[in-house]
Amino acid sequence: METTTKLTLDIRTVPPAQKHPTIFQTFDDLKPGEAFELINDHNPKPLRYQMMFERENEFTWDYLEEGPAVWRVRIGKRTADTA
Repeated sequence: METTTKLTLDIRTVPPAQKHPTIFQTFDDLKPGEAFELINDHNPKPLRYQMMFERENEFTWDYLEEGPAVWRVRIGKRTADTA
């Protein structure tokens, strides 16, 4: 099943303390098979590690653009048949 990109979340203007909670809420609001595109000003590798710990086997992660100024990642919610 192909992932459908639902929305774009530009996190660059969100205050640092609210970034990860905003991203996790956006992810949690997705239905299986949906995704969102995250735009950031740095590599969101720490976010990926946090998601691997807190949402193990629940998400997909595809880099669309890898800096240096802009990083774009499609984060999807897995369906039961892709977990």
